[in-house]
Amino acid sequence: MIHPSAIVSPLARLGDNVSIGPFTIVHDHVEIGAGSVIDGYCEIGYPTPLADGLPLVLGAGARIRSHSVFYQGSRFGERLVTGHRVVVREKTVAGVAFQIGTMNDIQGDCEIGDYVRCQSNVFIGKMSRVGNFVWLLPYVVLTNDPHPPSNVLLGATIGDYAAIAAMSVILPGVTVGEHALVAAHSKVHRDVAPRTVVAGNPARYLCDADKIKLKDGSGAPAYPWTSHFRRGYPADAVAGWEPPDKAG
Repeated sequence: MIHPSAIVSPLARLGDNVSIGPFTIVHDHVEIGAGSVIDGYCEIGYPTPLADGLPLVLGAGARIRSHSVFYQGSRFGERLVTGHRVVVREKTVAGVAFQIGTMNDIQGDCEIGDYVRCQSNVFIGKMSRVGNFVWLLPYVVLTNDPHPPSNVLLGATIGDYAAIAAMSVILPGVTVGEHALVAAHSKVHRDVAPRTVVAGNPARYLCDADKIKLKDGSGAPAYPWTSHFRRGYPADAVAGWEPPDKAG
C-alpha cells in the first residue's frame, strides 16, 4: 500500500495496512500505527536536532492529508486527522482524535489533550498547553513571546472544553479556564475565569457562559456546549456529560 513514487526509510516502522501516497517521504525515526493513511506530497519525520533523537510516533488510524509536514520528535494518539498543508514541529505531544485543520501551524514543544479540534489556519505557538475537548476556530493564534523578539517563551494555557472563536489572539502566558468562551476577534491579555465569556480588544468579561442562549428557539443555555453537542464524539468519550434533555 506504498505508492511507487514514495520514499520510505527502511528504518521507519509501519504498522499493518498503512497507506503512503505518491511522492511522500517517510524519514528515519518514524513509527506509524496500523491502518493509517498518508496522502501524497507529505514529509513525515522531518529531521531536526531539536528532537533530541526522539521518534515521530503516529498512533493507529491516522489520516494525514496532502502537503503536510510532521517533524521528528512528536507523538500523537490514535485517530489523528489533518486537513491539507499542515505543519507540526518537534516535541508536540497530543492525545487521541486530534483534529488539525488545513493550514495549521503548530510550533512544537506543545502539550495537547484528547479530542481537540482545530479548524483552518490556527497557529499554536511553542510551549502552548491545550486541554481536552478544546475548540480552536479559524485563525485563532496562541502567542508565546511577551516582548518580541526575545528568548522568553510563555505559552498560553487553554482549559478543558474551552472554545476560542474565530480570529482571536491569546497573548503569552494567559490561561483560559475550562468551559470558557472567547468571543470572535478578541485579544485576550489576562486570564479568563472558568465558565465565563470574554470579548473585545482588549478582551473583557461579558457574562457567565450559561447566560448565552441557543438560537434554536428552545431558550436553553448554549454553554456548557457539552449539554447539547455530541457530533463526532464516540459514546465512551461523552459518557459523563450532562444529558441533552437537561440542557435547560
